[in-house]
Amino acid sequence: MHHHAYLWTGPKTRFDDEALRRPPHPDPPPAGSRPELIERYRLVAAEFRTSDLPPLETAYWLIKPRSLVRGTWEEAKEAAAWLGERLAEYAPRFAAEHDRDTARLARLVNSAAEQLHAGGDVSYGRYLERPSYLALAVVTCSPNRTAPELPCPRA
Repeated sequence: MHHHAYLWTGPKTRFDDEALRRPPHPDPPPAGSRPELIERYRLVAAEFRTSDLPPLETAYWLIKPRSLVRGTWEEAKEAAAWLGERLAEYAPRFAAEHDRDTARLARLVNSAAEQLHAGGDVSYGRYLERPSYLALAVVTCSPNRTAPELPCPRA
């Protein structure tokens, strides 16, 4: 078992495009569907795997390009430490003041370490100033508990 880290920041409007954050339905729209529905399906089918947008389901980070992996660790504590470093780095930019509380951030990191050690995934998101968004994820691999069929980017 090991863990891969991911980070995304960008405009909230782009983050809110949920169609590009979920895998395409296995079946395309039936013949005779509205042209805009068919075009949207084609767009999602073509872009989901290659887009840097955070997937709605954390495990789907595993099928994104390997270039998006920010780090890989065998130990859950090391992966959680990376998460803590990123939270500390971005905390001054968090839109909500209570999200900047260092004790609260430490609890998040401790909880993440426990969850990763147990084989789970961790995903945190925070609104930043402007209207921007920060998405952090650490995904357990070999295999992933929630989606064991997904390939590991290390393989």
